[in-house]
Amino acid sequence: MSSTLLRLYQSLPAPLRSLAASAHGQRLRAWRYGPETESLAAEAIEREQWEPQRWQQWQEERLARILHIAATRVPYYRQAWEARRRKGDRASWEVLENWPILEKEALRANPLAFVADGCDPRRMLHEHTSGTTGKPLDLWSTRDTTRRWYALMEARWRGWYGVSRHDRWAILGGQLVVPVKQRRPPFWVWNRAMNQLYLSTYHLAPELVAHHLEALRRYRVRYLWGYTSALFALAQEALRLEWQAPPLAVVIANAEPVFDYQREAITRAFQCPLQETYGTCEQVVAASECPFGTLHLWPEVGYLEVLDGDRPVADGTPGDLICTSLLNAEMPLIRYRLGDRVVRPAQPAPCACGRRLPELQSVDGRTDDLLYTADGVPMGTAILSVVFQAQLPVREVQLVQEALDQIRVRYVPAPGFDRNTGLALVERLQERLGKMEVILDAVESLPRDANGKFRSVVCRVPPATLAAVKARASNG
Repeated sequence: MSSTLLRLYQSLPAPLRSLAASAHGQRLRAWRYGPETESLAAEAIEREQWEPQRWQQWQEERLARILHIAATRVPYYRQAWEARRRKGDRASWEVLENWPILEKEALRANPLAFVADGCDPRRMLHEHTSGTTGKPLDLWSTRDTTRRWYALMEARWRGWYGVSRHDRWAILGGQLVVPVKQRRPPFWVWNRAMNQLYLSTYHLAPELVAHHLEALRRYRVRYLWGYTSALFALAQEALRLEWQAPPLAVVIANAEPVFDYQREAITRAFQCPLQETYGTCEQVVAASECPFGTLHLWPEVGYLEVLDGDRPVADGTPGDLICTSLLNAEMPLIRYRLGDRVVRPAQPAPCACGRRLPELQSVDGRTDDLLYTADGVPMGTAILSVVFQAQLPVREVQLVQEALDQIRVRYVPAPGFDRNTGLALVERLQERLGKMEVILDAVESLPRDANGKFRSVVCRVPPATLAAVKARASNG
């Protein structure tokens, strides 16, 4: 939405904002769902019983087709291969390892160059993301690809948990559904076309949360979906208020990792399971958590590599996730560095749920959201558990590292936070990070990014500094 349209939308009274949201929802519903949705979802469920060998064959055949399309019909890749040929490079583009890693900056610089010949972007669904750090992406997909993606979501992001798009549901996402400066309810819109109550993540201050909770009851919401950090903020206040949750079937977390302390609070507040999901706007990877706690990948979406630099890492070892499109053949991304760090299980065992889908052991967060010890060892966002597992009186925390020997802790204190709490927080961080200056910075609230996500860890250590420390370590 352009800034002019956004200002116009936000100037509307609340009933008209819901009407506008419903009109937009009707357009999205027509793109996402059709008469084929149920059969596509049923086919996805059937594929969950495929043996690993069958999945391997299917992926290899699909990968060969995608690489052919990319090398011959996608301007960015075609020109790159033509330039290599002029230099005498005879490497085969049929071999995935012969393709270079695609960085996000190349995609941002000229996104239309990634749309295949014969596809008209004006007749495709255009997704404009604000990006985790405010750097946008422009993405396109056809109606057929879009519906296949949402059929997978219907099967595995809803169907696994006994709910569907036809149920009333609420979402805590990144859209500016009400003006940020607004301090009186409603802090939501009702999207009638999609049975969706869209709650604002920008209005989760403790004094406002009770209005969100009451809206869940008033709109008879059956399940709740949203950013993990936003769900956690809602749950914390629900627990403080001793709020009696309406009968929800499930809470579904997306876009951010789920930590144990968050799962415990959300499950206790809403008296139902919390299920983790993982996916991207680029449609190159997706996964969902089964009721037995296993994060199962969707092999139809992308071919995955886990690398350290340009070398594969062993299963059980964290690495950068590199994805190749298998679903979206009209805008294929080949060996795309997503920016996430993941771990594949070292010795995967058959899951008790009976599904034969491959697994992810964990999604450790974004590569630019890692903390480092003084000798350059990455720690990841799980270190936040030192705050919440100790049940310190803190509502929200953001760790900002600007130097290898310094961490700034920006926190929203809860009642009971005192000098001893601060000392305990510093001590716990230093126990895990080593010799490190810890600066405590109390704030009234922590900002969300342009897309509504909350960055719990921000690393501002210059890449050259990290590289130099790692080089010294490897030479020493």
